[in-house]
Amino acid sequence: MPEDITGLLPEELCDYLKLDAKFRAKQIFKWIADGAKSFDDMTNLSKDLRATLSSNYSLYSTKISKELVDPDGTVKLQIELNDGRLIETVLLTDAEQRKTACVSCQAGCGMGCAFCQTGKLGFGRNLTPGEIVEQFLHLESRAGKLDNIVFMGMGEPMQNLDSIRKAIAVLSSEQGRNLSKRRITLSTCGVCAGIYDLADNGPLLRLAVSLTTADEDLRKELMPVTKGNSLADLKRAIKYYTEKTGTRCTLEAAILHDVNTGDKSADNLISFARGLNVHFNLIPWNPVPGLPFTEPSAAETHALVNRLEKAGISATLRTRRGRTIGGACGQLGRSQAAEK
Repeated sequence: MPEDITGLLPEELCDYLKLDAKFRAKQIFKWIADGAKSFDDMTNLSKDLRATLSSNYSLYSTKISKELVDPDGTVKLQIELNDGRLIETVLLTDAEQRKTACVSCQAGCGMGCAFCQTGKLGFGRNLTPGEIVEQFLHLESRAGKLDNIVFMGMGEPMQNLDSIRKAIAVLSSEQGRNLSKRRITLSTCGVCAGIYDLADNGPLLRLAVSLTTADEDLRKELMPVTKGNSLADLKRAIKYYTEKTGTRCTLEAAILHDVNTGDKSADNLISFARGLNVHFNLIPWNPVPGLPFTEPSAAETHALVNRLEKAGISATLRTRRGRTIGGACGQLGRSQAAEK
């Protein structure tokens, strides 16, 4: 399988494209970062070189097959890979107009979280570094320069760390896009080995962990990853990461009506958070057709936030965006607008 050009650093481009001069590879790398869609766009290359490259290589390996826009401004792109598989990436814009790319790292997902649309798809394959980078570039082409990137799309990042590391190296290179690593967040459903790997081998990123519940038995039902990554093991891994990197971890919880709300659920979360440098991000569950859950009431979610805060635990209730286009947390994999 040929390399994806968008996932290569300048020195790799020089070898792969069989260029005579290293500075040409740097020029091509910068053009890609600046949004060039073809070699013909690279006007500081000679016409002969552009023609040769165009005849022998494809700049992008992916293409946008569908675009959906939510009334709240959220944009979701369905992207077709070169083998015909489909993935999704989402552009989120907050109240301060900061733009964030929510990118996928796998086609589908094999983790099987009971409340997630993507989990229903099963695992297809890992994405290449170029396929990850191109999601970001497709969104920048659509919306201009982006501020942040979050690995919270389709797939479990800890199962594709090598590709993610390479994609980050490309996007953060000073010779190209120069995206600050401080603006990159990786979210895992709780793969402890990956958390240790990231802590020990980098890169230094913001870590988010999808916790949802700190009841061991309930978490095993909702999140099968728990069977090989107990809550005790997960807490130790999070503590290791935050102490080694000097950063705070975000604990995410999808709030399900009458499932993980109430005082006991709150007390379990409080107990888990004790001794950790963490912040809770509480996410009212977004509807997924065919799943046996119900959205929580406003009273449930606010009561949960209040109980955490009274215990001295930092918590935020996340604003849900992109729901009508299947672009909200847990909804990726449904590339059609919701019926009115």
